[in-house]
Amino acid sequence: MATIRVLVVRAPGINCEEETAFAWRQAGAEATPVHVRRLIESPEALDAFQIVTIPGGFSYGDDIASGSILANQMRQGLGDALTRFVDRGGLVIGICNGFQVLVRLGLVPGADAPARATLTWNDSGRYEARWVHLRASVSHCPFLREDELYHLPVAHGEGRIAMEDGSAGADRLSAANRIALRYVSAAGSAPIFPENPNGSIENAAGLTDSTGRVLGLMPHPERNIFACNRPAGARGASSEIDGHPVYQGNRLFENAISALR
Repeated sequence: MATIRVLVVRAPGINCEEETAFAWRQAGAEATPVHVRRLIESPEALDAFQIVTIPGGFSYGDDIASGSILANQMRQGLGDALTRFVDRGGLVIGICNGFQVLVRLGLVPGADAPARATLTWNDSGRYEARWVHLRASVSHCPFLREDELYHLPVAHGEGRIAMEDGSAGADRLSAANRIALRYVSAAGSAPIFPENPNGSIENAAGLTDSTGRVLGLMPHPERNIFACNRPAGARGASSEIDGHPVYQGNRLFENAISALR
């Protein structure tokens, strides 16, 4: 069986590249961290990979706005190469700061989206680090299975998803299947703070493009791949919500690998 090769982008301030590469390896892929400057020097290096991951952290110290400097660097040096990568069937995932980068790049929810989206300060006005439950709400994204539930940690200060035209824009994005993940309560009902940790409109936790091959999400799947990673009260048998199993973060990586094989 062919090995799936994953490129994990490194850049100043990114601090989750090793954990993210490790999560991919645990899922069965070959993961290689590559500095963004080396990638810009040789954009053709993307041809050797099937998945690109932009991990979490604080790229370039989140100066100006979260993810903006790295996004600008990638736009100028890799914009066409990334477009070709997705067009040929490659997958891209951005986690936390990586999600912010994808939004600044315009890769999610995509240039053809019926409403623009951005990421801004949490409603709480502070950095939020806590565990949340999520439900996948699309069927065309290889990282997800529609209606699957996940239990993952968040750690961000600028994670609130805001939409052009507010609720009307969110409705258009939802109808276009661009809202890939939503926060849910542990009981499966509509969440309130802190179950929705940042106040994102429509409880959105992740966005995708029209192809489903580009996914950005605020929670960190790489931080919950073993039972010991979970809070003490959730380390036993798999938890359930409304009779449905709740998966760890490795499920997203395994889904993507299965989709490419």
